[in-house]
Amino acid sequence: MLGVNRMTLRQALRVLELQGLLERRQGRGTTVALPKFERNAGRLFSFTGGMERQGLKPGARLLSLEQRPVDAGMARDLLLPVSSMVYVIARLRTVNQVPALLERYTLEVRRFPALEQHDLQARSVFEVLASEYGVVIERAWQSLEPVLASAYEASLLQVDIGAPLMLERRVSFDADSRPVEAGRDLYRGDRFRFITETAPREG
Repeated sequence: MLGVNRMTLRQALRVLELQGLLERRQGRGTTVALPKFERNAGRLFSFTGGMERQGLKPGARLLSLEQRPVDAGMARDLLLPVSSMVYVIARLRTVNQVPALLERYTLEVRRFPALEQHDLQARSVFEVLASEYGVVIERAWQSLEPVLASAYEASLLQVDIGAPLMLERRVSFDADSRPVEAGRDLYRGDRFRFITETAPREG
């Protein structure tokens, strides 16, 4: 119908796939890729506000909220004694009811007592910290790295096992440079584009 051989067609489809315009999934064939959401990697990011500014409807499902002793690595990040108790909160975030992101927050119990009494399914965690505890996050250290979806992550995000995800690790600070929370977020690689502003070159 197109007047080209199969090899040429396969090469053209591969180019479109590499450009992110097509998606190929085993057993499902090739489909047109959905548009990607933009995430500014150089600024503090509120998922709720960021999606709403793009005309999208964010949602949240609370997967777990538990108290546990902080481990050594997290104690170092949050400047806490190793014996401290922390909240570990896991949520699935959606965009227009489609799974998009797995969030995990770690916060000190003593600093945020009775955090579990607030509706963390309907409210932004950062908004709860600001309005209920008077703690406003002013800046954050964060890193990004590509990872592959485990079976558990794939089932929640509705992607294939081994699908590409973007892992964001974060430590957030208040105006006094005191650590507030540590985050570990997993974004669907097929739904998000990370952007940043150009800075002067090094050296």
